[in-house]
Amino acid sequence: MSDLLQTAWIMLAQLAQDSATLSDVAQVAQESAAALPEPHSPGMLDFVAQTDVVGKALFGILVLMSLTSWYLIFVKSLSNWQIGRRSTRFLGQFWAASSLEQVENEIATHGANEPFSHLASHAIHARNHHVKYGAVRLEEKGSTSAFVTRTIRKVIDEETAKLENGLTILASIGSTAPFVGLFGTVWGVYHALIGIGLSDGVSVNRIAGPVGEALVMTGLGLAVAIPAVLAYNAFVRTNRVYLAQLDAFAHDLFTFLSTGQQVIKGKVAKPSVQRASDTAA
Repeated sequence: MSDLLQTAWIMLAQLAQDSATLSDVAQVAQESAAALPEPHSPGMLDFVAQTDVVGKALFGILVLMSLTSWYLIFVKSLSNWQIGRRSTRFLGQFWAASSLEQVENEIATHGANEPFSHLASHAIHARNHHVKYGAVRLEEKGSTSAFVTRTIRKVIDEETAKLENGLTILASIGSTAPFVGLFGTVWGVYHALIGIGLSDGVSVNRIAGPVGEALVMTGLGLAVAIPAVLAYNAFVRTNRVYLAQLDAFAHDLFTFLSTGQQVIKGKVAKPSVQRASDTAA
């Protein structure tokens, strides 16, 4: 009986020791699993990092195009907003002025910091200069109206060039970025085919990188081109509307400077009866 109890006691001790050992192993396995890094899912930069010099160069070109286009979009939007606000304020002051002398004083005080005031300042100065000094230089030959017309046309051309500054770059980025991305796609597919040809069998791990690189280049090219094209179309439409208003203002201003008749909100006022009778007398 004592032998049976001793044997049972020994078995219980072994079971307790084995359970302790299993708990220690489980704890060590849990700590090891916690210490292992989490699996990393590959991203866009991982695919770019494993490409060659040509792929990295194409990626850099697309990033540079994107930064340039967004810089122009921000600068042009802010500039157009400031020009529109200043032009509205000047036109309100211009149509509310009682004489050209008051307009000149307003321009001298606040400065010609937008196209409408710039045009009015040059046109008024050209008329006064030609009336006072006549045709001194070759560019001043002709009548006062002809000289004022040339001055107005020159100012409109200068303002048009200023408004269109940067649009050529936006158009170039919008038209070439998809093709740069397409070239990157072709280059990535080429690497995928080379990898398949050099391997004994087709492996997903061997072609996943180049194919992912190709897809990244395609998406990046479209992401660069679409904002540039949309911004270009918006700026062109805004400039067209603004230049039409500037052209109408130039026509009214020229009529007033050449005939001496008062211009009221885009309409040339007819001479009064009193002024006509005074002229006849």
